[in-house]
Amino acid sequence: MASLDEAQLVRRIARGDRAAFEELYRRTSPWLALRLRRRCADEQLVAEVMQETYLAVWRAGEAFAGDAVGGSAVGWLWTIAARRLVDGFRRQARYARVPAVAAEPVSAPAAEDDALAGEVGGTVGDALRRLAPELRQVLQSMVLDGLSVRETALLLGVPEGTVKTRARRARIAMREALS
Repeated sequence: MASLDEAQLVRRIARGDRAAFEELYRRTSPWLALRLRRRCADEQLVAEVMQETYLAVWRAGEAFAGDAVGGSAVGWLWTIAARRLVDGFRRQARYARVPAVAAEPVSAPAAEDDALAGEVGGTVGDALRRLAPELRQVLQSMVLDGLSVRETALLLGVPEGTVKTRARRARIAMREALS
């Protein structure tokens, strides 16, 4: 199993291979949990999303199109998890009122921000680091995570119009910084 890549593991999972499922879980669950915790402080919701995500992988492994559509197994897994997280936020919104004041942003940079800055160097990296945090969050959710405007709005807890405005402002700021 160690010699197989994630896409091969998903194909084996589609055929009911439990060992392939266990290997995929072993490889991806720490990364996925970390990424979900970056977007959600509720450990119970993160645990539910993890369970729902891997259950979906087990049940619908044959739905993975892979290279045929230019996708990766890890990207497919993240798409499932991100959508499950948005669904979890929707469920929570039905039962709880949203606080009027948003929590203060974390002062330490996120691991993803560090990784992004490490991967994107030079002028582009500098431009990304200079973006306001709210603009960088929208850019990250929509561009890197591939979420829609609606999903990004739910994830960040802001109206869809605000997401569109921030995305436009981020693109303009990046364009100016890179010109």
